[in-house]
Parts: sequence; C-alpha cells; structure tokens
Amino acid sequence: MASDSRARWTSLRAWRRALPIVCVVLVGAGAPLAFQDDKGDNKGKKETKRASLSLKANPPIAFSPANIVVTAELKGGSDTDDELYCPSLEWDWGDGTKSESNADCEPFEAGKSSIKRRFTASHTYNMADNYRVLLRLRRGSKTIVGGNTSIQVKPGFRDPSENY
Repeated sequence: MASDSRARWTSLRAWRRALPIVCVVLVGAGAPLAFQDDKGDNKGKKETKRASLSLKANPPIAFSPANIVVTAELKGGSDTDDELYCPSLEWDWGDGTKSESNADCEPFEAGKSSIKRRFTASHTYNMADNYRVLLRLRRGSKTIVGGNTSIQVKPGFRDPSENY
C-alpha cells in the first residue's frame, strides 16, 4: 500500500512540473503570438494594437443644467489605416438626443494623410439623471470603433424634476 501511494505521489509531482509547459503550449497553440522570431522575418514590421476610443467627460458629475464637454481619444490602430481616416462621428448623449458630424476630407493617401486622434463635443443636460455618452466612428453604415463614458447630473436649482 505504501509503495502504491508513493508511485501516485511521484506521478503527481511529475505532472505538476509538466503542467505549466502543457498550459503554455495549449494557450499559445490557437492564438497568434505577438513577438518577433529569431529568424528576423518580422524585421521592420511594427505590431499595432486594435483601435479603441477612450472617452472622458468634464465634469463627470455636475448640477443641472450642466454643460458637459466630452473628449475622445483614438488609441491604437495604424496611421496607414484608411478606415480610420476621416470617419463620420455619431454622438449618443444618453438623453434621447444624438449629434452627427461628417468632415469633408481629401482622399486618403498612405504616408501623406494623417489620422485624427482627438475629438471633442459638448452637450447640455437639463434634467438630473445618470447618462451614458457613446461615440461611434463610422464609415457609411459600419461602426469602425466606439467608446463610452458615464455622467452623473444632480438636481440643480432650476431642475423641474425636483420640488423645492
């Protein structure tokens, strides 16, 4: 009986040492790896992260009526990606209103055209509530990238939702 449990213990220790190696192989097997190999096949190629939008409201908490300025920063994505060049903007203010803007841009030229990475807009909230502001960068009917932020508007002196 003692030798049987010793054999199991030895087998368990061997698996414990091998488990991290097995996990690394299984995890890495299906996903593309983001490093250069020793052969130098990726020389000169820059790995780019997927584009994302980071939104920031200023101020994030205010009293009604509140004029909120939202700034969006486009992070990641390639500077040579024509899909990110001159998109239409769709702001959803979370209070039932939307704003859209389309810029009139020259045709995209790789290496010459620049990708705009900062967008700013403002909106006035007249009622106290919690709002989620969404920004979508669009190309036609397709959303390229989107982001959101939360805003809290508290009742102000002239807020019709509060009884004084």
